[in-house]
Amino acid sequence: MAKAPTVIGVLTAPPAPTWWRANRHKVFGVTGLLIGYLIGSHLHGAPKQQPDHSRPGHTTPAPATPGEHRTPTAHGLAA
Repeated sequence: MAKAPTVIGVLTAPPAPTWWRANRHKVFGVTGLLIGYLIGSHLHGAPKQQPDHSRPGHTTPAPATPGEHRTPTAHGLAA
């Protein structure tokens, strides 16, 4: 004849979680999205610097001697 099983422990259902424990991941997710939206829509970058218009960005060098320039194309000679 088989022996009756011995009782080692008793299983009980854990207590129901509190509202905070059950929903905290939702609260943190919504809070993070809200903070990200506020930072993204209200935080502007550094102000753009205005370009310096006191002098031109590129200039051509002045002629070495004043007067008419003697170039081969100016006199009709092709190079």
